[in-house]
Amino acid sequence: MKNREFFQNEPSSFRDPSGVVFFRDGEIYRQINELYKENYDHLINSGLYETLVDSGLLIPHEEICTRLEPRRDAYKIIKPEMIHFISYPYEWCFSQLKDAALLTLEIQKKSLDANMSLKDCSAYNIQFNRGKPVFIDTLSFERYTEGKPWTAYRQFCQHFLAPLALQAYKDIRLNQLFRVYMDGIPLDLAGRLLPFRTFLNLTLLLHVHLHSGSQKRYGNKPLSKQTRSFRFDRLSMLGIIDSLESAIKRLKWEPQGTEWGTYYDQMSYSSQAFSHKKEMVAHFIDESSPKFVWDLGANTGKFSFIAAEKGAQTISFDIDPAAVEKNYIECIKRKLVNMLPLLLDLTNPSPSIGWENKERTSLLERGPADLVIALALIHHLAISNNLPFDRIAHFFHEICSSLIIEFVPKNDSQVQRLLSSRDDIYPNYKQDAFENYFRKFFRIMKMAKISDSDRILYLMARR
Repeated sequence: MKNREFFQNEPSSFRDPSGVVFFRDGEIYRQINELYKENYDHLINSGLYETLVDSGLLIPHEEICTRLEPRRDAYKIIKPEMIHFISYPYEWCFSQLKDAALLTLEIQKKSLDANMSLKDCSAYNIQFNRGKPVFIDTLSFERYTEGKPWTAYRQFCQHFLAPLALQAYKDIRLNQLFRVYMDGIPLDLAGRLLPFRTFLNLTLLLHVHLHSGSQKRYGNKPLSKQTRSFRFDRLSMLGIIDSLESAIKRLKWEPQGTEWGTYYDQMSYSSQAFSHKKEMVAHFIDESSPKFVWDLGANTGKFSFIAAEKGAQTISFDIDPAAVEKNYIECIKRKLVNMLPLLLDLTNPSPSIGWENKERTSLLERGPADLVIALALIHHLAISNNLPFDRIAHFFHEICSSLIIEFVPKNDSQVQRLLSSRDDIYPNYKQDAFENYFRKFFRIMKMAKISDSDRILYLMARR
């Protein structure tokens, strides 16, 4: 979302010798090198590109004049459709990763029909656009060679099958292993973490447990020796894809047993207070007229939907995997094309990781948003996490131009619930102190008491 300098390379685009992503005046482009000429021409001339784009599986692009990019070895310059917000697998809920996995396998099957194959099955090649996953790496296709193993098979298992199995069979929070293992969860680690009963699941036995063993056996041997043992014709390749697809489809996780997944079933609001709060949030959104909205602590997205239905590109963040899962499923039901639910621990937001800490950008680097919505959040930050008002206000100042924030007073039942398990060491947790600290960073444009409640809703503008 931030404006880019003239001809600034995308920091994560340096590993692939086939091309490079760069920005010009805030627009994204991709140089295709001469090295990839044959594969790119086959992608286009075979009709595969058109098939994938028409099916909504691949991000569309247009070819432009090569004089735009001064680098050598450029065969073509393409301009892909811009993704409004880049997200990462450790920010996705279970169903988002599952949908991304199934999309990748569908692309591989269609590629084989065009005598091509995916050489790269990284989950980072998937983004969510218009409410659906889409493949964004146009340079991941190569000509299919009969008898050659699927180059990206191991990567697919590490990026999709293993993490989905771990979440389904062990613990949903294991998706955060993506923040440690950028090239997917090692299969030997996944095999150790998965319960014994997965050895009785034929597909997991084959693609995780036995696959892990074959990695140990053949991992350091020359490719020629490996291919003598793992030689696949096209029918065998399709068999592997079908097996993986069946395994992925059977993996399920029910959004339950988490702290906030049923928040709206237990909230302290009366129906009158909740209705008034929705009216005020809608009014404040109209006042700020945002194009890009972040809803922090969105739970299942009830207030995010208001922003999205008003046309704003809305990112709906929450720390609870069950809440995000329910939110994503509801977005699909409503066919919302401009809302994306994501996982986020606001006290430990997504950092910059990878080579030179630049391959995957932090949450702050992907901002600022025009408007941030922070409802029923301030007491969790200030009391549960001991964050001073000034630090909270400064953080919001960094990530948005306008802010809708709710102050929850100490006499509120939700604050009292937090204080029931700790000493009250928060004498400064008062409305006047909250306003004074936030005024250092924001102008308070409007405020309103939520009816049948002591909570206050504010609309603020960054100074």
